[in-house]
Amino acid sequence: VQLQASGGGLVQSGGSLRISCAASGSMFNANVMGWYRQAPGKKRELVATITTAGNANYADSVKGRFTISRDNAKNTVYLQMNSLKLEDTAVYYCNAELWNGDRWSSDYWGQGTQVTVSS
Repeated sequence: VQLQASGGGLVQSGGSLRISCAASGSMFNANVMGWYRQAPGKKRELVATITTAGNANYADSVKGRFTISRDNAKNTVYLQMNSLKLEDTAVYYCNAELWNGDRWSSDYWGQGTQVTVSS
């Protein structure tokens, strides 16, 4: 059972970027999926989460700029980031609640993808 993130990169302030994360190896689709980020010297923080039904929750700092979505058929979660700011620079990690063959667990994290916003 694993999460594989892709996307990320370098973008200018005000630009857009989309990152994605695919879950694999689980018998069932993921329950809640989400994105977190960690900037240098700071704690990991929640960015957004989304339920199987599509109910989304956002950190105040990204509301109106970021959109989380998912494709249940592909067991994949996306994060569309618009109007990016310098302070959005961080390593972004996906997280999901997955069935590991024994129980549901939220301990699954992607490998992290770097998003760097330049001025």
